[in-house]
Amino acid sequence: MTNNCRLKSYNINPIVVKYLSKILENNYSPEGVAKALYYPRVLGTSINTSFGTQIQNMFVDLQIAEGSMIKGMDIEFLDKVDNRKKWCQLKAGPNTINSEDVKPLIRKFTDTINLARTNRALENVRNTDFIVGVLYGEEAELSMHYKKINITHPVIIGNDFWYRLTGFPDFYNGLVDALHHSINSLDTHDLIHRGCDQLAEEIRTSDLFKFNSL
Repeated sequence: MTNNCRLKSYNINPIVVKYLSKILENNYSPEGVAKALYYPRVLGTSINTSFGTQIQNMFVDLQIAEGSMIKGMDIEFLDKVDNRKKWCQLKAGPNTINSEDVKPLIRKFTDTINLARTNRALENVRNTDFIVGVLYGEEAELSMHYKKINITHPVIIGNDFWYRLTGFPDFYNGLVDALHHSINSLDTHDLIHRGCDQLAEEIRTSDLFKFNSL
């Protein structure tokens, strides 16, 4: 969370940040600007991106998967259900792609498979060996975008994905329970406020803002 407390880590829209400061604090102030910048970062896309990266690193560290050398793939692993090697692009949840992502993703998979077949690099590779692994959720929750991909390349989600990765049928549910227990034991008292206050102090002395002019 340290980088989020540094002003230099933000690309600032001066108009939007004034508006958000007014909404959050009823004033254009260092505290309001800090909240406008800090809250979305630590509560939104930043934590989701970090989650996906850390999970990918965990797979490699635990040696249940390997980092993929193929462009566009995140990990490679032996599927414990069908005993075939899988090349996998990881996604966090069942609604984490947009419609414009579908065709490029399918094209990337197709081009890689065709090249591998031409060069005889991947023996007996099939379309179903290139998959999208969705870390959480249920199959019924998959967006229509994922369902389009699933026509040619399997989109494997939640418990089924973790089972294929680890070989343990209840691994996913056990992991969720363990993480919930760990989260409940975290000491988060004033955590977000301390970071926001630190950012506000830097904003107060920055030449980027003219609070007294309003």
